[in-house]
Amino acid sequence: MDAQGSATQDGLDRVRVRGAREHNLRGVDLDIPRDALVAFTGISGSGKSSLAFGTIYAESQRRYFESVAPYARRLMSQVGVPDVDAIDGLPPAVALPQQRSGGSARSTVGSATSISNVVRMLYSRVGTYPPGAPMLYAEDFSTNTVQGACPTCHGLGQVHDVPESLMVPDASLTIREGALAAWPTAWHGKQLRDSLISLGYDIDVPWRELPREQRDWALYTDESPQVPIYTDRGPAEVRQAIADGTPPRYMSTFQGVRRYVLGTFAGSKSARMRERAASFIVSVACPECGGRRLKGEALAVTFEGLAITELAAMPLDDVAALLRGVLEPDWRPSGGDGHPEQLLAARRLVTDLLARLSPIIDLGLGSLSLDRTTASLSSGELQRMRLATQVLSQLFGVVFVLDEPSAGLHPADTESLLGILRRLRDSGNSVFFVEHSLDVIREADWIVDIGPGAGSEGGTVVHSGPLEGLRDAEESVTRRYLFDAPQPSRERRARREGDGALELSGVSRHNVRDLSVAFPLGALTAVTGVSGSGKSTLVVQALPELLRASLASEVDDASAADDGAAPADPLTQRVEAETAGRAHGPAGRLRRVVQVSQRPIGRTSRSNVATYTGLFDRVRALFAATPEARRRRYAASRFSFNLPAGRCPTCKGEGTMEVELLFLPTVHAPCTTCGGTRYNAETLEIELDGRSIADVLAMSVRDARASLTDDAEVNRHLDALLDVGLGYVALGQPATELSGGEAQRVKLAAELQRGQRGDTLYLLDEPTSGLHAADADRLLAHLHRLVDGGSTVIMVEHDMRIVAEADWVIDLGPGSGDAGGQVVAEGTPEQVATSAASRTAPYLAAALAR
Repeated sequence: MDAQGSATQDGLDRVRVRGAREHNLRGVDLDIPRDALVAFTGISGSGKSSLAFGTIYAESQRRYFESVAPYARRLMSQVGVPDVDAIDGLPPAVALPQQRSGGSARSTVGSATSISNVVRMLYSRVGTYPPGAPMLYAEDFSTNTVQGACPTCHGLGQVHDVPESLMVPDASLTIREGALAAWPTAWHGKQLRDSLISLGYDIDVPWRELPREQRDWALYTDESPQVPIYTDRGPAEVRQAIADGTPPRYMSTFQGVRRYVLGTFAGSKSARMRERAASFIVSVACPECGGRRLKGEALAVTFEGLAITELAAMPLDDVAALLRGVLEPDWRPSGGDGHPEQLLAARRLVTDLLARLSPIIDLGLGSLSLDRTTASLSSGELQRMRLATQVLSQLFGVVFVLDEPSAGLHPADTESLLGILRRLRDSGNSVFFVEHSLDVIREADWIVDIGPGAGSEGGTVVHSGPLEGLRDAEESVTRRYLFDAPQPSRERRARREGDGALELSGVSRHNVRDLSVAFPLGALTAVTGVSGSGKSTLVVQALPELLRASLASEVDDASAADDGAAPADPLTQRVEAETAGRAHGPAGRLRRVVQVSQRPIGRTSRSNVATYTGLFDRVRALFAATPEARRRRYAASRFSFNLPAGRCPTCKGEGTMEVELLFLPTVHAPCTTCGGTRYNAETLEIELDGRSIADVLAMSVRDARASLTDDAEVNRHLDALLDVGLGYVALGQPATELSGGEAQRVKLAAELQRGQRGDTLYLLDEPTSGLHAADADRLLAHLHRLVDGGSTVIMVEHDMRIVAEADWVIDLGPGSGDAGGQVVAEGTPEQVATSAASRTAPYLAAALAR
């Protein structure tokens, strides 16, 4: 097959792209074979996703929407029209990105894969009912229907409660002294207190000494009596006025403390008041269903001795094992009489369930349960779950566009992933996937390598053809990692032994049970294991909690930036598991813990690289210090596009204007007043080194470092961004346009430009996920510099190339879910690579041998 493929004259077996200019693509012309596994490769920011998702998938979706009724289009999410001259031979496309959609808090693995529908039918038709109970329909076993949901908690499993201990934290205080802490302060609180005086309460005795009947009524009553208010009178005078029939100053409506708190939380328009009310509220298990979310009649039905909620809580591996027993010839339902009709229904439903579970388990998701919320899944887990669902759909003649399908996947599960992709291809589909895993790339039928660099230095096709052809593409960065020997910069370092240890004992959380493990301090530790073995539970959840509790360390979450998301309703959140155990370490060795994840750094275009890192504060100060700005008395705030003084009055500093086109995608056009610069004309007249503030935001990090200014603080920020491989990113690039890997590196850069301290522990969750091998090497070098400076780095990692460079490896397993959560092997990479019990060992050994 040559660079254009073995295309026939009519081009029906290829996708022809002409003049693609989306984002940084530079008029790309490309022919891609259909019915093949096609990998889009290149370093981060080269334009891979712009071609696969922003061009090919976007054009396929646009064509589909043209066949849909205008009213229906308004109900669908649309990605917009790509900047491309022509695309021919394009089949219908299905995108499986890693971005999350705004799913419901009720969404679970079972509902998202439709497996729960079959399970409910199984319980309805084959379940064992209590004597005399009528048969229930499938809808009666759903927490999302009126028929099945617990009537008390409406299927959520939790209810709001306002405990007395929060409403009255100090019972020794009197009402006048503020015993009822949950009541409002200022005028409204005084009004409610005066109401109690009129109702006969003694507000000057300790709360605990009031009669229980009075206390309970004030806290929990749902009554709203009209109460006379006499201001500026003592309790005795109020009682006398009531007895004499003296007209009050006014009448007030009384509210009990609990009712006030819940009413304020649900209905107040003040965010501050809602936040204060929330501090007195706890979510507790529903007293009616015990947190199981279903009505009692449904919970009484069992299958193989299990209620449907118990089956939904089991790992999918265990569910499959249970169901396979149903297909045995001598199986009979427990407690049932085994009518032929019932046996037939059971076998048919179970066969369907096993077929649905098979691809999910094959993709390394067997540790998940049907009731696991989709919000708690990683991006990689979400994508693989969607991929398994597509396999079951048995579509034909479709292009599947995937975003790094191997993300978060242990090498042991990669072959199963490839088997799924091959099955899609062999069923008559095309599979286009953006990928960084070298093992997955090697299995592709066709490689489209974009580059050679990132940003403005990328956007061209370096190679399009079979894998072997990439060997001769000298401009390709990917080629060097697929074919060439390791670069000099990747020579093995001497393993650090560390200077002490951080010891955890008795750790229990999720599937990690009574675990004891030690992490060397002053070293780089990689935590490995198959998907679901407990790595993130240990490193991301348990470790910082134990450090906070046991060592009184200052725990910073470098990923917890304000991303514009509305706070979640506590009622819809599952009660988070608690961590048991203790942390031990040298006194004072760890004073600060920094967690860095791939969560977005912002959800609006007003958040960008410069604002997040703090660089923009210094740049604005430099503009304000110029002679012309000082003459005009422009402060640094003048150069913020978020404040009225300096921003464009038309677009309010957005730089674009939304144009609603009813049933077509909303168009964002550059503001006609400011031309997309975000600023008003007067602000743009101020220049620093010959550039306006808008010009500076448009510069790449690399260009800014080379020509902007000699200011030490600015250069420190820019150097940190360069160190993590973000030289191609524009200073003003909106956070919404950053990939997960780029977002994580921005967070690292923001952290790294701070003064380094040797008593810092960095916790990273798959830091190389979404990174090209070249970018991963650059990030690894920076992590080594952190450790050389005295810090400690602990990272969850699947890339064996990176694990091989660690000082210490802790491998969890041996399996996933209940079969994991234990230390299988620990030691240097060489020591772990020889472990017979570790599923990681052979892959690590292969990486060490390269």
